[in-house]
Amino acid sequence: MPNHGSFVSHGDSTNSELLPAPELIRLARDVLRWEANCLTDLAEQLGEPFVEVVRAILACRGKLVLTGMGKMGSIAHKATATFCSLGTPAVYLHPADGLHGDLGVAAPGDLLLALSNSGQTEEVAALLPYLHRRGIPVVAITSRPGSGLGGQADFILNLGIEREADPITAAPTASTTAALALCDALAVAVARCRGLTADQFALFHPGGFLGRRLLLTVGELMHSGQQLPLIGPDETLRRAIVEITSKALGAVFVVAKEGKLVGILTDGDLRRSLTRTANPLDEPVARHMTIDPRTITAEVKAVAALQLMEQHAITVLPVINRANEPVGAVHLHDLVQAGLGPGFGTA
Repeated sequence: MPNHGSFVSHGDSTNSELLPAPELIRLARDVLRWEANCLTDLAEQLGEPFVEVVRAILACRGKLVLTGMGKMGSIAHKATATFCSLGTPAVYLHPADGLHGDLGVAAPGDLLLALSNSGQTEEVAALLPYLHRRGIPVVAITSRPGSGLGGQADFILNLGIEREADPITAAPTASTTAALALCDALAVAVARCRGLTADQFALFHPGGFLGRRLLLTVGELMHSGQQLPLIGPDETLRRAIVEITSKALGAVFVVAKEGKLVGILTDGDLRRSLTRTANPLDEPVARHMTIDPRTITAEVKAVAALQLMEQHAITVLPVINRANEPVGAVHLHDLVQAGLGPGFGTA
């Protein structure tokens, strides 16, 4: 039988020994704090060079081409996806493949973002003369502005990483974290300059859960037809209880004879009425309802309905048409079920 308390090491475990818990926690905290401090320093040093790169991206007639080798290549891959998702066309070019036929992906009018912490990555540096011949400007993202990459770049963004989080191995950690964050900052800044809206962002994610949530309208989530809890203002509170219970939305909409919404009676209203009055069950609903309740229309985004409910601490909204006639009901639970509750906006 397998031992579920054990694990398999894929490396040489002959010298492996679990460090004491306090030391492990201290080590992890040191890594996180070092990287956090690097990001803080990077944020503080941003200035005109960042603005110039944003301006260059906005002026770019073609697309962004991002390149990097090894771990920085992985960061360039992710940054490419982020730029695309925020409306800036971008592609990733593997520097080695670029030297063997893929350089055609970069064309005049494009802008290259080259990621290399040392600025001495041979494969990246080898691309630049060919790009310059074709009039493609280069942005270097590096911690060594005076390096070979920096010397060939039209723009330089200095990561300012003095050392990696693990001084023993110098494995790419703080540098890749800083490069990722800086590319995120560029992508967001460019999107903000272009006035990217939530609706436009959703159009770049039509098949994804995030995009679907942003595009959802109240009309797609509302209860309608026989599910709609309706009652007249002259009907009794007793009858209202039956309607609230049968439709299970926690409220009933009070509608005048001509079909217009004139009020709402919620579970809370009902409890307060029963507490205040000795025998209110045979009284008309009009005496106990909330007049002119907050409403919404079917074409409004579901996100806006959620914000309205949270702002006014309500759980159900009447959905009305232009004639102020109730055509549906949207409940907070429906919005949460659709993924618009806590954590909305996460990937």
